[in-house]
Amino acid sequence: MQPAAALALALTYFTWTSALLPQQRQIAHKKLRYLLQPLVCAEISAQRGASVNLPCLLQDKPAAYKVKWTKLEPLSPGVENVILISNGLAQKGYGPLGPRASLRRAHALDVTLRIADLQLADEGRYRCELINGIEDESVEITLRIEGVVFPYQSQNGRYKFTYRDAKEACESQDATLATYHQLSKAWTDGLDWCNAGWLNDGTVHYPIIHPREPCGGVDLLPGIRSYGPRDKTRDYFDAFCFTSITKGKVFFINEELSFTEATQACKARAAQLARVGQLYSAWHFQKLDRCDAGWLADGSVRFPIATPRKHCGGLPGPGVRNLGFHNKSQTLSGAYCYQ
Repeated sequence: MQPAAALALALTYFTWTSALLPQQRQIAHKKLRYLLQPLVCAEISAQRGASVNLPCLLQDKPAAYKVKWTKLEPLSPGVENVILISNGLAQKGYGPLGPRASLRRAHALDVTLRIADLQLADEGRYRCELINGIEDESVEITLRIEGVVFPYQSQNGRYKFTYRDAKEACESQDATLATYHQLSKAWTDGLDWCNAGWLNDGTVHYPIIHPREPCGGVDLLPGIRSYGPRDKTRDYFDAFCFTSITKGKVFFINEELSFTEATQACKARAAQLARVGQLYSAWHFQKLDRCDAGWLADGSVRFPIATPRKHCGGLPGPGVRNLGFHNKSQTLSGAYCYQ
């Protein structure tokens, strides 16, 4: 086709699609021959440890075809992690998700992806692609892991984490660096924090419910304050971590213990000192509520409050109260254990 003819065709197509209503334009751009466009389930939510079905259905079955499921990586544009490929008869898994992935196959037109034992890192966008010779088409599903976001600070003080440090700190506390979507949801649920922290995409933010002078000023509206992308090796901030439900339970030992004694006390009960993410999980999902301070594995002293009351941290809302990092040999406190 000559360039002039191609331009004329492109302009004709642009004029035609521009004349359509928004809903009609969406249909025009997303018309599928073999796959059904997800109508209600374009976003699925599930908890860590559960199994989930990411729907993908055929409306027409080619004689010979392949279905490829991939996980899209927003931090690496253009990178796709292949999870599973099927030719309709057999299927093969790939990568770290492969062993936990399979096709549901509820009927002949069902190529829904089933993922077992969900992990925190499984959250993200997934693509179901049908390949029919030189033809291919796809639909996308977003998987959200239900959980809770918590701010985390170095034991050396405020703003001590590089991006890598923040990532490792969250992972050490049974969590991952939060996404902007997770932080945004936490803000709508009431998270108000004045210290800026890294997110998983290398940007830095902090959520404000009640504007005040130390947090950007009283004249700004409530919202998520953004520092934008920062240098991952040279800039230092706190971290916003994300965790979900755990398979174990958190319990409290009501004794006056040093850090070493607390560690031994948990071990004697076939448990270990709880990590910060595990305490937040117990507070968020099991509504753990204690007005007693206790050691955690990172050397901090905290306690979870589900029902705010006088003399339990002095704050009006529920949350995990943080008394900071203490001298491990001289400070005596209870212990939160994870079993």
